[in-house]
Amino acid sequence: MTSQTLLYLIIGVAFLGLLIYRNLVARPVRQASQRLYLILGVIGIIETVQYMQKNHVDATIAVAALAGSLVLAAVFGAIRALTVRVWMKGGQPWSQGNVLTAILWVIALGAHLGYDALIGHAKGVGDIGTATALLYLVVSLAVQRLIIMARAAKLDPVRSAGQQGWTR
Repeated sequence: MTSQTLLYLIIGVAFLGLLIYRNLVARPVRQASQRLYLILGVIGIIETVQYMQKNHVDATIAVAALAGSLVLAAVFGAIRALTVRVWMKGGQPWSQGNVLTAILWVIALGAHLGYDALIGHAKGVGDIGTATALLYLVVSLAVQRLIIMARAAKLDPVRSAGQQGWTR
């Protein structure tokens, strides 16, 4: 494992820890700023491209492997969203995950690394899973967030019928 690969893995695991913590704390459901997803997504793409360039990975095979991995991320995000409790408190929708939510985050990252190890070694793209861990987590988080926001909007049909959104 190269130092760059180790760095990618450390960044992904640190981000995972933050995600798990934020999922377990009761928080108001707010209109998500797309800026954070964009910034983390761009960092994830840069990490992926740097890995591919440094390791001379066949782009077609790597993109196909990455597409499968991101589908897996979306599926885990949707499943995790179902484990999150969403309720109204003081006219504001709130959400909170539970132990199952946290476990599913860990399983999701393990599934990503396992899938990419299986595909990566079979197709010659090496340890691409560690280089794409952040991108995987961002996609999974975005899908989970969208589903939770949709569930919250159903709790308060007045707000979801055209007002700008919830307070910050």
